[in-house]
Amino acid sequence: MPSLKFILLILVLFAGGVSQLPAQQVSVTDAASGAVITSGGKKAPPPAPPLTPQEVFKKMGILAYPLIALSLVAVMVIFFVILTIKQNSVVSDSFMNAADALIRKQDYLGLLAVCNRSNECIARVTAKALDFATKNPTASFDEVREVTEAEGSRQSSLLLQRVSYLGDIGSMAPLIGLLGTVIGLISSFNEIAGGDFAGRQGMGVAKGVYEALFCTAAGLIIGIPSLMVYSIYRGKVQRFISELEAASTHLMALLSAQYKRAARAAVSRSTNPGLEQNAP
Repeated sequence: MPSLKFILLILVLFAGGVSQLPAQQVSVTDAASGAVITSGGKKAPPPAPPLTPQEVFKKMGILAYPLIALSLVAVMVIFFVILTIKQNSVVSDSFMNAADALIRKQDYLGLLAVCNRSNECIARVTAKALDFATKNPTASFDEVREVTEAEGSRQSSLLLQRVSYLGDIGSMAPLIGLLGTVIGLISSFNEIAGGDFAGRQGMGVAKGVYEALFCTAAGLIIGIPSLMVYSIYRGKVQRFISELEAASTHLMALLSAQYKRAARAAVSRSTNPGLEQNAP
């Protein structure tokens, strides 16, 4: 992902490559002056030396600073997305197996401890449901399910929010670069309109466009990789959200079965109070 030096290096290489394209006319170089003598006998000025990163930065103007800031933010967000959006950070087989076994044993405190030790999205959803159920023992299962769905929606929104920043950067960077180009063109045409360029007006326009396009190139260098990573991880996030919903539904079904089992046991004890005492 582009940083300041990376952006400036690409711009310098691009500018140097364009300036060193071979001419269509046959030419020789005058060893004394360094000028190029074309086939028509006219002397052309020597080719311009390649631009340095400092010169490119100067030609980009004041909008170079927000572009540099966006490139640094893009690098940090990309690394954050790569390190945090993974399969094991959303739903893992080890947690699902442990939760399944503990729910069947009705060991809810043990499951809550497992959830507190885990940093997965499904663990946060399960912990929220268990915390509500233990603090509100008279709550119905429908109320527990509503709490679970609300926490699942919150976790899904957090996953989508992580990658949405890359989409925002990919949209803003080219627009900021285009703004810098437009500002450069306005300044160039203003100088041409206010000065006496005579036959050099075309050269003035070309110079202004040449310098102004650096901002557009920098914006594209930042925006294209950001949108590429955004497109890749947006699909992954959608798949992880689907797995999170499926895992939450599975755990809620197990809890529902345990709720019904406990309700039947309570009804049985209330209708047959001596059954438990006579049981061996």
